[in-house]
Amino acid sequence: MKASMAFSAVIGMTALSTLFAQSAWAEDGIADGTAVRFDLEVLKKKAAALAKQPWGGAPGALPETLATLTPQAYNEIQYDAGHSLRNNIPNRELDVQFFHVGMGFKRRMRMFSVDADSREAREIHFRLELFNYNNAKVDTRSWWAKPISASPASAPLKKPELARRDIVYFLGASYFHAVDETYQYGLSARSIAVNTFSSGSEEFPDFTALWFETPKAEDTTFVAYALLDGASLTGADKFTIHCEVKHVVMEVENHLYACKEIRQLSIAPMTSMFSCGTYEHRMCNTYHPQIHDSDRLAMWSGSGEWIARPLNNPQKLQFNAYEDKNPRGFGLLQLNHDVKDYQDVIGRYDKRPSLWVEPVGKWGKGVINLMEIPTTRETLDNIVCFWQPAEPVKVGSELSFAYKLYWSGLPPVRRGLARVDATRTSIGCFPEQWCRRFAIDFIGDDLKAAVPKVIEPVITLSSGTFKQVEILYVEPINGYRILFDWYPNSDATKTVDMRLFLRTKEETLSETWLYQYFPPPADQRKYVDDRQMTPG
Repeated sequence: MKASMAFSAVIGMTALSTLFAQSAWAEDGIADGTAVRFDLEVLKKKAAALAKQPWGGAPGALPETLATLTPQAYNEIQYDAGHSLRNNIPNRELDVQFFHVGMGFKRRMRMFSVDADSREAREIHFRLELFNYNNAKVDTRSWWAKPISASPASAPLKKPELARRDIVYFLGASYFHAVDETYQYGLSARSIAVNTFSSGSEEFPDFTALWFETPKAEDTTFVAYALLDGASLTGADKFTIHCEVKHVVMEVENHLYACKEIRQLSIAPMTSMFSCGTYEHRMCNTYHPQIHDSDRLAMWSGSGEWIARPLNNPQKLQFNAYEDKNPRGFGLLQLNHDVKDYQDVIGRYDKRPSLWVEPVGKWGKGVINLMEIPTTRETLDNIVCFWQPAEPVKVGSELSFAYKLYWSGLPPVRRGLARVDATRTSIGCFPEQWCRRFAIDFIGDDLKAAVPKVIEPVITLSSGTFKQVEILYVEPINGYRILFDWYPNSDATKTVDMRLFLRTKEETLSETWLYQYFPPPADQRKYVDDRQMTPG
């Protein structure tokens, strides 16, 4: 992957800003702090000690000239590529640049450069000359020598376009993003979240410091460390980031220290956007056939079952919990990469990457949670997914989780099963009685070879009945379409859970399609014929 990694952090300014600005820069780059010993064990001790101290609270207010920046003005503030963190390394593959504090980015984040051989870390202090303010109209004289709460942002960059191609960034709370070979950002990840959907108060712990190891010029792997601080827990994170040709792979270590009881701990949380798709256009009065960063939740359970759960933009907030033990993987996927299916040449949803979580080690019992929030806008994330351990977290608990994150077009592993390609739904085919028709396309593996053995669709419903089941070969996709009509058996509007997979008598042929249908009220279950057979 030929681009630059960009870690996003906001440089904090203190009362010592003037002193640091006047100090000489270190010979090895922009890091000018005193050298101190650093490694993961040092960071873990910092996090454990921080958990025993009172939480510092939310960040303070920014100076008005920074707090009131519009997105356009904020984007005018650009980091000076001549002062990138690894600018002194000739022919480097990777580099790091920073974002400025401002607008909604209020939390101060300290930044450090780490020599991978000596394990010495030096802090990078804020200097006006690190940034080009262009037409941002920021009055730097009003805050330069004043202590404020803010933080610098960084991004790993990769040649040949070190000045502008970023492939990873961290910016705000513990959020981070990465790209695949398309260089198109999409869904987001987080280090941790607390009480995302519970009776407790939702919390977003912050990264308050980042450390970046100095890679060799030829390296395409980047190591970063982060200190996490929040009201209920602290943490020490290590990210080993592999910038591969087709995708980015992150090896993540979470070491967490609870200072309060936590009812719902979110591990490997991610957020995405689903507005409308092939089966749902309720809130999309648009010429775009589809609008989404992700189209499904995929799960590879501890028992070996592959599940494809199409996402929804529901009328009411929905929360689902899928129990599992030692999951093998899960993620929010974007599997349709044909621009014609989106007709969006600005958002380029056809280029958005998928994000797959591969647990390292045994995670035990828990649930994969999925929250779907109603939305009318494509600019807001309305899909949340994470792993929740079965047991609540007690005060004083120390927890560790390891996993890999794959930012790529397709999941890194596939079992020899056909996968769900698309889901579609419409009115049923028999207007004398109201029903709903579903069409599910399966592709991959060798479904045609199974035809002589007789393909059987196995359909399970939580309510209602199904009829008119058809199995059709679809030549353009070299796959099979399963059609069935759903008939209600009551006037209830309770969500209908549907399951479908393909099998022969000898074997399972496909992953499991898992879907939620929201029936309309009884008085709306009718066909409306509004034709006018006379002119005028």
